[in-house]
Amino acid sequence: MITLIVIAITCAISIIAFNNGQLFEKLLLSPYKVMHKKEYYRILSHGFLHADWVHLLVNMFVLWSFGMGLQGWFNQLLYNGYIASPTQHFLTIYIGGIIISSLSSIVKNRNNYYYSSVGASGAVSAIVFATIFFEPWQSLYLFAIIPIPGIIFGAAYLLYSNYMSKKGGDNINHDAHFYGAVFGFIYPILIDPSLVLHFINQLISFNK
Repeated sequence: MITLIVIAITCAISIIAFNNGQLFEKLLLSPYKVMHKKEYYRILSHGFLHADWVHLLVNMFVLWSFGMGLQGWFNQLLYNGYIASPTQHFLTIYIGGIIISSLSSIVKNRNNYYYSSVGASGAVSAIVFATIFFEPWQSLYLFAIIPIPGIIFGAAYLLYSNYMSKKGGDNINHDAHFYGAVFGFIYPILIDPSLVLHFINQLISFNK
């Protein structure tokens, strides 16, 4: 349920901002304004904006695809006594993903007045990689056709994001993808370090 609520809120804000340039500018991530004008709310608000329909639909489809599964894992953690509120942890990893994934861009571009960024990609990456933590051999589908084990996809995704972050030039915030993914993967360990044993057991059970 919480996944659908987050999707609904994000879609509503993004769609309204599509036709309201003033609102769009007010909510986007501007490292310069965060650092020099203390507009700290932008660190969170930019995660509910998207550049266009494709950007919005892709992020929300991926969020729906993996968010529902992650909800199931959090419900299982509740049942096993690890957590008290699945909804609270889902929101923590999602909102935390937005915030954590933006920090590198803020530091790098704090004096660049013209730099801006929008999108929930960092948060969505956190959701995807938390799912990979719990189910590392679950197949993800490249181009919706080619099945790739999640752990292999995840490693390739991190390497690509890191490479493209250094290369630049494509107008995509690869830092957000990278750090959102890392945060999502380690989040279950922050809940309880013993959960790393679950990940290890899942890894070695590949051929069983």
